[in-house]
Amino acid sequence: MRRAALLLACFATAASSLAPSLVQAQSQPQHAFLFGTWTGGLFPVPASLSPQACLSQPVVIFTRDLVLRATLVEQTLTQREIETVRVTSAGAEFRFAPLGPASKALIGGARGGGFGCASADGLTIERRGENEISFPGCADFPNPLVRCQTR
Repeated sequence: MRRAALLLACFATAASSLAPSLVQAQSQPQHAFLFGTWTGGLFPVPASLSPQACLSQPVVIFTRDLVLRATLVEQTLTQREIETVRVTSAGAEFRFAPLGPASKALIGGARGGGFGCASADGLTIERRGENEISFPGCADFPNPLVRCQTR
């Protein structure tokens, strides 16, 4: 009886320590594999790029609700609000909230807020590896992007 109680207590402790991580994993959105800072796209990524250099000039940043991107002519990042995301076997497809007239004027029209793709309010991502993606059919990003490593 005592062994059963001890075993039950150990099981309860193990289950309670796993519960937060399981809840956290389930609460992540389906595009969580993209979260973080990416470089490249606009240019080929140098093989000797240090984490500090990568993080100092991000090209694209993915978060839960936003995608931020750099352009060659602007000093600030352009922000797009995610409306929907659909994860596919090859990557993901984003649909962004439409830009209002004030935002379009601020960032240079409908193309200025997009990624040089067929639609300014859409982005298709092809996953090429654990830390490499590309934006097929997007003229502003002819090269693959790589995730900035923190170490």
